[in-house]
Amino acid sequence: MVNAPAEQKKLPSWWSGGSVVYQIYPASFKDDNGDGYGDLRGIINKLGHIKSLGVDAIWICPHYKSPRVDEGLYVDTDIHEPFGTREDCQELIDAVHAHGMKIMFDLVVNHCSDQHAWFKESRSSKTNPKRDWFYWKPPRMIDGVRHPPNNWRSCFGGSVWEWDEHTQEYYLHYFCPEQPDLNWENPETRQAIYNDAIRYWLDRGVDGFRIDTVNMYSKYLDFPDAKVVAPETLWQPAGDFFSNGPRLQEFLREMRKETFSKYDCFTIGELPNTPSLEKILSYISTDAEALDCTILFDLADLDHRGGQYPLMGRNWALSQFKALTAFAQQLAEPEHKAHALTYLENHDQARSVTRYASDAPEHRLTSSKLLATYLLTLSGSIIIYEGQEIGMINAPKDWDIDTEYLDVNTINTWREIKHDAKVQNDPSLLERGRAGIQLTARDHARTPMQWDGSENAGFSSNPDAKPWYRVMESYAEGLNVAAQEDDPNSTLNFYRQLVSLRKAHKDLFILGRFQLLDPGNDQTMLFTKTALDGSQVAFVALNFSAEKQPFELPIELTARQNQLLISTLGKSSESRELDAYEARVYLA
Repeated sequence: MVNAPAEQKKLPSWWSGGSVVYQIYPASFKDDNGDGYGDLRGIINKLGHIKSLGVDAIWICPHYKSPRVDEGLYVDTDIHEPFGTREDCQELIDAVHAHGMKIMFDLVVNHCSDQHAWFKESRSSKTNPKRDWFYWKPPRMIDGVRHPPNNWRSCFGGSVWEWDEHTQEYYLHYFCPEQPDLNWENPETRQAIYNDAIRYWLDRGVDGFRIDTVNMYSKYLDFPDAKVVAPETLWQPAGDFFSNGPRLQEFLREMRKETFSKYDCFTIGELPNTPSLEKILSYISTDAEALDCTILFDLADLDHRGGQYPLMGRNWALSQFKALTAFAQQLAEPEHKAHALTYLENHDQARSVTRYASDAPEHRLTSSKLLATYLLTLSGSIIIYEGQEIGMINAPKDWDIDTEYLDVNTINTWREIKHDAKVQNDPSLLERGRAGIQLTARDHARTPMQWDGSENAGFSSNPDAKPWYRVMESYAEGLNVAAQEDDPNSTLNFYRQLVSLRKAHKDLFILGRFQLLDPGNDQTMLFTKTALDGSQVAFVALNFSAEKQPFELPIELTARQNQLLISTLGKSSESRELDAYEARVYLA
């Protein structure tokens, strides 16, 4: 059903009490028509599984018509043909609502495809009316040689500027050359975005958006050179210039006023390069009148992005993980008038069991439950990514990066690393780069969903169809939905149990105040969740190590009657010692 916009947004909105959102990457979720490529009808057919998790909403990654250079991160109102039709899309929206859930789409309006009609017009001539819908600059001439306007490195490697031979100018692209950045300074461009990319879908019943790179709309128009921190390369990291430009708040408030505020709509904005609490609140507090909440990157970047190569791994300590969690949980405190959101996996992040715990066969089950306990006891809203609910892990290390990894960021980064290792005659650089990709590449989250133990994990309705991405062999080792469905000890049923527990104790786990204990401990994470009226306290104990670890109840809880609410071992214990990767939650 198409929902007409309300005159004024009614509060509290559907998400404001804290929602669990299930994210779907359409190409890899379920292939219904047997072509080896996931599709919208595959999602429709699996809504019963999603509903069984107890989630409140689903978020569908980009499924818009595009060349799929970066897997559909573009603006369009048509549907990518392998996914289905507009009619299929409307049926999906209606079916999600019929299951009692909400549906969110991706909103990608920092850039569009170089095949989009807007950009084709813009690059046709310097006098075209849409020339100013994008950022065009003449070359910088040095000693008679043409150079890009500045030295910024794009998010996927190389310069942010691409030369256009036809009009003899460069255009700006923060990501791939095939993704030219839209010029938000132009009010005509903004109105076209509001109409074609936002109102179009809200009028068809979509309940909200995950907004891609939302703090990149406003540019620093002088485009200064970035500080040289990697002298061995021409292009320098420029994250501080990519984000939080001078007119960003103005643009976000206008977008909200003209579109989101007229619907019961949930907006989740990506805010990279935004480490300040004050700056975050300037976008997501209710006073800001801009976004509802944010996807932060600090925790997700903890184990990589340590230098020139975005996928190069770096060492981290649990104390850092804990500090970043505590920082983000501040957004749930009532005095900030904001909304917190936590995730461990998404389409841009490798699998959390491999990254933050252990994917060793003897620890996979307990590690997946440990991370589920961490995630689902935090305040605010939560995102669960497809496959996370069965404990999917990274691809095996024997997969060949050159032939099995398909993500554009991986391909570009690996090419850079191989080139630099050869130039510098440094084999260790190559090995460190390989290890970083095996740990943090986006590819690990984009392999097909593992439904059962049949050929290719039951991903396709056609067992003879070759999936677009290689299926991970772990599906044959119990990491599939069918194998876990009736197993009371499975990761799948533990997620269901935790989501139910979370809702049953909403005042603690969704709205409660977070307090980190023993912040310097690098083996265990201990925290309390206290109801805002002080009536109840939950104590969460997590062992992030492969060895047994002692813990103590907080002094203020020792005098109270403590109930073991849940344990990842599935049994009650009076011991004040956690087994390897064990998690417990006590209620006082």
